[in-house]
Amino acid sequence: MLAPNAERTTTVVIGAGMPGLAVASELSRRGVNAIVVSGLNGQAFPFAGASTHTGKLGRCDGPDAASLQERNEILRHLRNYAASHHLDVRTTTPAVRLDRLAHQRPVEEKVWAIHTEQGVLLADNIVLTRCGQSQLRRMLAELGIAIGQNITAALRAMGMYLVGVGELISPTPKEVLRQAKVVGQAISAKVHPDNVHAALTGSFPAVSALA
Repeated sequence: MLAPNAERTTTVVIGAGMPGLAVASELSRRGVNAIVVSGLNGQAFPFAGASTHTGKLGRCDGPDAASLQERNEILRHLRNYAASHHLDVRTTTPAVRLDRLAHQRPVEEKVWAIHTEQGVLLADNIVLTRCGQSQLRRMLAELGIAIGQNITAALRAMGMYLVGVGELISPTPKEVLRQAKVVGQAISAKVHPDNVHAALTGSFPAVSALA
Protein backbone atom coordinates (compact mmCIF):
# COMPACT_ATOMS: atom_id res chain seq x y z
CA MET A 1 0.00 0.00 0.00
CA LEU A 2 1.21 3.48 -0.87
CA ALA A 3 1.12 6.33 1.60
CA PRO A 4 -2.03 8.41 1.05
CA ASN A 5 0.10 11.54 0.71
CA ALA A 6 2.16 10.23 -2.22
CA GLU A 7 3.05 13.02 -4.65
CA ARG A 8 1.87 12.73 -8.25
CA THR A 9 3.86 14.10 -11.15
CA THR A 10 4.33 13.42 -14.84
CA THR A 11 8.04 12.58 -14.76
CA VAL A 12 10.73 11.92 -12.18
CA VAL A 13 14.31 12.53 -13.31
CA ILE A 14 16.87 10.52 -11.34
CA GLY A 15 20.14 12.43 -11.12
CA ALA A 16 20.61 16.15 -10.50
CA GLY A 17 23.80 16.58 -12.50
CA MET A 18 24.13 18.00 -16.00
CA PRO A 19 22.11 15.23 -17.76
CA GLY A 20 19.27 15.43 -15.24
CA LEU A 21 19.06 19.21 -15.37
CA ALA A 22 19.21 19.10 -19.17
CA VAL A 23 16.22 16.74 -19.28
CA ALA A 24 14.28 18.78 -16.70
CA SER A 25 14.95 22.00 -18.62
CA GLU A 26 13.84 20.42 -21.89
CA LEU A 27 10.65 19.14 -20.27
CA SER A 28 9.99 22.56 -18.73
CA ARG A 29 10.30 24.25 -22.11
CA ARG A 30 7.72 21.78 -23.42
CA GLY A 31 5.27 22.32 -20.57
CA VAL A 32 5.84 18.97 -18.85
CA ASN A 33 6.02 18.85 -15.05
CA ALA A 34 8.95 16.97 -13.54
CA ILE A 35 10.64 16.38 -10.21
CA VAL A 36 14.42 15.89 -10.13
CA VAL A 37 15.90 13.76 -7.34
CA SER A 38 19.61 13.55 -6.57
CA GLY A 39 20.10 9.97 -7.74
CA LEU A 40 19.57 6.39 -6.68
CA ASN A 41 20.88 5.69 -3.20
CA GLY A 42 24.27 3.99 -3.57
CA GLN A 43 23.91 4.14 -7.38
CA ALA A 44 21.98 0.87 -7.11
CA PHE A 45 18.88 -0.34 -8.91
CA PRO A 46 16.82 -1.49 -5.91
CA PHE A 47 13.68 -2.82 -7.55
CA ALA A 48 11.23 -4.67 -5.36
CA GLY A 49 12.74 -8.05 -4.57
CA ALA A 50 16.12 -7.24 -6.10
CA SER A 51 19.51 -7.04 -4.46
CA THR A 52 20.44 -3.47 -3.57
CA HIS A 53 24.20 -3.98 -3.87
CA THR A 54 26.09 -2.90 -6.95
CA GLY A 55 29.68 -2.04 -7.62
CA LYS A 56 31.12 1.30 -8.51
CA LEU A 57 30.34 2.87 -11.85
CA GLY A 58 32.29 1.38 -14.72
CA ARG A 59 33.60 4.63 -16.19
CA CYS A 60 36.99 4.79 -17.80
CA ASP A 61 36.96 8.29 -19.24
CA GLY A 62 39.10 11.28 -18.37
CA PRO A 63 37.68 14.48 -19.88
CA ASP A 64 40.23 16.97 -21.14
CA ALA A 65 40.36 20.55 -19.89
CA ALA A 66 38.34 21.94 -22.79
CA SER A 67 35.57 19.36 -22.39
CA LEU A 68 35.48 19.93 -18.65
CA GLN A 69 35.22 23.68 -19.15
CA GLU A 70 32.39 23.20 -21.65
CA ARG A 71 30.57 20.86 -19.26
CA ASN A 72 30.92 23.33 -16.37
CA GLU A 73 29.62 26.18 -18.51
CA ILE A 74 26.59 24.17 -19.61
CA LEU A 75 25.96 23.09 -16.02
CA ARG A 76 26.08 26.72 -14.86
CA HIS A 77 23.56 27.68 -17.54
CA LEU A 78 21.26 24.78 -16.62
CA ARG A 79 21.40 25.64 -12.92
CA ASN A 80 20.50 29.24 -13.70
CA TYR A 81 17.59 28.05 -15.84
CA ALA A 82 16.40 25.71 -13.08
CA ALA A 83 16.52 28.52 -10.52
CA SER A 84 14.86 31.16 -12.69
CA HIS A 85 12.08 28.81 -13.80
CA HIS A 86 11.59 27.32 -10.32
CA LEU A 87 12.17 23.74 -11.41
CA ASP A 88 11.56 21.17 -8.67
CA VAL A 89 15.14 19.98 -8.09
CA ARG A 90 15.68 18.06 -4.84
CA THR A 91 19.45 17.80 -4.54
CA THR A 92 19.33 16.17 -1.09
CA THR A 93 16.63 13.61 -1.91
CA PRO A 94 17.83 10.33 -3.46
CA ALA A 95 15.51 7.57 -4.57
CA VAL A 96 15.90 4.42 -2.49
CA ARG A 97 13.63 2.02 -4.40
CA LEU A 98 11.71 1.87 -7.68
CA ASP A 99 8.46 -0.07 -8.13
CA ARG A 100 6.05 -0.62 -10.99
CA LEU A 101 2.48 -0.84 -9.74
CA ALA A 102 -1.15 -0.51 -10.69
CA HIS A 103 -2.79 2.81 -9.98
CA GLN A 104 -6.35 4.02 -10.59
CA ARG A 105 -6.34 7.16 -12.77
CA PRO A 106 -9.28 6.85 -13.61
CA VAL A 107 -8.72 3.33 -14.99
CA GLU A 108 -6.04 0.99 -13.73
CA GLU A 109 -2.64 1.81 -15.24
CA LYS A 110 0.93 0.91 -14.45
CA VAL A 111 2.90 3.80 -12.95
CA TRP A 112 6.31 4.18 -11.34
CA ALA A 113 6.58 4.56 -7.59
CA ILE A 114 9.83 6.26 -6.63
CA HIS A 115 10.44 5.77 -2.92
CA THR A 116 12.48 8.37 -1.04
CA GLU A 117 13.12 8.98 2.65
CA GLN A 118 10.72 11.93 2.41
CA GLY A 119 7.87 9.97 0.81
CA VAL A 120 6.70 8.36 -2.42
CA LEU A 121 6.58 9.98 -5.84
CA LEU A 122 4.18 8.56 -8.44
CA ALA A 123 5.07 9.20 -12.08
CA ASP A 124 4.14 8.00 -15.54
CA ASN A 125 7.77 8.34 -16.66
CA ILE A 126 11.20 8.09 -15.11
CA VAL A 127 14.49 9.22 -16.62
CA LEU A 128 17.73 7.60 -15.46
CA THR A 129 20.80 9.74 -16.03
CA ARG A 130 23.62 7.80 -14.42
CA CYS A 131 24.60 4.18 -14.10
CA GLY A 132 27.18 1.78 -15.47
CA GLN A 133 26.77 -1.14 -17.83
CA SER A 134 26.57 -3.70 -15.03
CA GLN A 135 23.75 -1.79 -13.32
CA LEU A 136 21.93 -1.36 -16.61
CA ARG A 137 22.15 -5.08 -17.39
CA ARG A 138 20.84 -5.95 -13.92
CA MET A 139 18.00 -3.46 -14.29
CA LEU A 140 17.01 -4.87 -17.67
CA ALA A 141 17.01 -8.40 -16.24
CA GLU A 142 14.78 -7.32 -13.34
CA LEU A 143 12.37 -5.75 -15.85
CA GLY A 144 12.37 -8.90 -18.00
CA ILE A 145 13.96 -7.17 -21.00
CA ALA A 146 16.33 -9.34 -23.01
CA ILE A 147 19.61 -7.94 -24.32
CA GLY A 148 19.40 -7.85 -28.10
CA GLN A 149 15.84 -6.64 -28.47
CA ASN A 150 15.02 -2.98 -29.09
CA ILE A 151 15.89 -1.84 -25.60
CA THR A 152 14.92 1.78 -26.16
CA ALA A 153 11.46 0.85 -27.41
CA ALA A 154 10.93 -1.70 -24.61
CA LEU A 155 11.87 0.81 -21.93
CA ARG A 156 9.83 3.60 -23.47
CA ALA A 157 6.77 1.35 -23.46
CA MET A 158 7.24 1.13 -19.69
CA GLY A 159 7.83 4.87 -19.33
CA MET A 160 11.57 4.61 -18.66
CA TYR A 161 14.16 6.70 -20.52
CA LEU A 162 17.96 6.77 -20.40
CA VAL A 163 20.31 9.72 -20.84
CA GLY A 164 24.06 9.12 -20.76
CA VAL A 165 23.57 5.63 -19.38
CA GLY A 166 25.49 2.43 -20.06
CA GLU A 167 28.48 3.80 -21.95
CA LEU A 168 32.04 2.85 -21.10
CA ILE A 169 33.10 6.41 -21.89
CA SER A 170 30.97 9.30 -20.70
CA PRO A 171 29.22 11.04 -23.60
CA THR A 172 30.32 14.53 -24.58
CA PRO A 173 28.28 17.49 -23.29
CA LYS A 174 26.78 17.95 -26.77
CA GLU A 175 25.74 14.29 -26.89
CA VAL A 176 24.15 14.57 -23.45
CA LEU A 177 22.16 17.61 -24.60
CA ARG A 178 21.12 15.74 -27.76
CA GLN A 179 19.91 12.75 -25.75
CA ALA A 180 18.08 15.06 -23.31
CA LYS A 181 16.32 16.75 -26.21
CA VAL A 182 15.24 13.41 -27.70
CA VAL A 183 13.89 12.23 -24.34
CA GLY A 184 12.15 15.57 -23.76
CA GLN A 185 10.48 15.28 -27.15
CA ALA A 186 9.42 11.68 -26.53
CA ILE A 187 7.85 12.39 -23.13
CA SER A 188 6.21 15.59 -24.39
CA ALA A 189 4.72 13.61 -27.27
CA LYS A 190 3.03 11.31 -24.74
CA VAL A 191 1.83 14.14 -22.50
CA HIS A 192 0.80 16.53 -25.28
CA PRO A 193 0.10 14.31 -28.32
CA ASP A 194 -1.62 17.12 -30.22
CA ASN A 195 1.61 19.12 -30.23
CA VAL A 196 3.79 16.45 -31.83
CA HIS A 197 5.49 17.64 -35.01
CA ALA A 198 7.38 14.48 -35.94
CA ALA A 199 7.59 10.85 -34.89
CA LEU A 200 10.64 9.83 -32.90
CA THR A 201 12.41 6.60 -33.75
CA GLY A 202 15.81 5.02 -33.27
CA SER A 203 18.00 3.99 -30.37
CA PHE A 204 20.46 5.85 -28.22
CA PRO A 205 24.17 5.08 -28.70
CA ALA A 206 24.19 4.68 -24.91
CA VAL A 207 22.31 1.38 -25.11
CA SER A 208 23.03 0.10 -28.62
CA ALA A 209 26.43 -1.27 -27.55
CA LEU A 210 24.68 -3.73 -25.22
CA ALA A 211 22.92 -5.52 -28.06
